[in-house]
Formats: sequence, structure tokens, C-alpha cells
Amino acid sequence: MRSSSILLSALAALMPATASAADTIKLNVTAISARDGVSTLECWQMDRPLEIPTQSDLPGSIRGVLSNVSTVTYTVLPPKYDSPVHPAPTKLWVVVVGFSQVTVPGDDVGFYTSSDTSSLFFAADTADVSSTGHRSQNPGDAETISFQIPTQGAVVPPHSVVHMGPCGAKDFVGMREAAIGAMRSDPVEPRAAWTDNLFPFHL
Repeated sequence: MRSSSILLSALAALMPATASAADTIKLNVTAISARDGVSTLECWQMDRPLEIPTQSDLPGSIRGVLSNVSTVTYTVLPPKYDSPVHPAPTKLWVVVVGFSQVTVPGDDVGFYTSSDTSSLFFAADTADVSSTGHRSQNPGDAETISFQIPTQGAVVPPHSVVHMGPCGAKDFVGMREAAIGAMRSDPVEPRAAWTDNLFPFHL
């Protein structure tokens, strides 16, 4: 049940919304990319700003249109799972519920997803641009759920590269402030605790 609700929240970000601009705050997301035929980890910033919805279905929230997407695949990674090094099957968004680790050649740390958050990243190291690929692991003692969401036509969403390496806490500061501001304007209920686990992706 928790996995389903988290997926619905993540997919809400993929859908258009009538909204006001959230002070041009843009989404930063870790990407598995490639340079010179080798898979890399990069922090990307999406070109399209995030928005504060004006309709009443999600008051006090922030969301944005990431890209047009295709069929969603549900995957269960068993405890202690360790994949062989592999390229991304296509350009796709990935939402992970649970604990996992993604690494690329030359980087044994990579980035982690925690058991308390739904972690979003983009995989773009397909076989046509990377001869190395990446490795996906579940070092934990419980199953990890992965939702793979390909973009239509294998299109990489417009973005800029913030820096090499995965996004860290400092890359989400503006998003956290915007979220707190949105909640303070929400007359329904204060949800400050919600921001504590909102943007700790890839610390």
C-alpha cells in the first residue's frame, strides 16, 4: 500500500498542472549519464521550473512536468541483490522505494536511496553511449521496489549539468525553502515534519 501511494505521488510530478511559478525553482536530480563511452554520475537541473498547484487536490505541494513518459515497469529487488554491470535499457526515470546503491566504474560509492524516501533519478547510459554501464545493488535485508518509467521516444529531458557526481543536500536547498513556503500558505494543516524527509536524496 505504501509503495502504491509513493508511486502515485511521484507520477503526479509527470502530469501537467495549472499552477503559479514557484519562484523559478527547478528540480535537481541525479543522473546516470555517459561521457566518452563511459557511464558517469552527474547532478542535473531540469530546464522547466517547478510549480505550486492552484487547484485544491494537492494544497501546499510543489510539482512539475518532467517529461512525456511511456509504460511503467514494477521491479522487486530481493535482499542482498547485486546486478551485473549493465547499461540502461532506454532513457528512463527511476523511482526507488527502499534501500539501494548505484555505482559506475571507477566510483565504488555512487549514490544511495534510503528506506524512508522515494528516490528519483534519471538513467541515460544506454548501450549506444556507454560501453561500461552501471551496477545496481540492494545491500539491505528487505526487498526494494523500483519503478522504471521510460520517456516517450527515448528523449532526454532538457537540462543543464550542475556538477559531476550525484546531487547532494546543498543541491536541494532552494526546493526545501519553496516547499516550506508552500506549506506555510496552506490553511489546511502545518506539515513541517514532511520537509524533513522531502529532499534528502543521495546524501
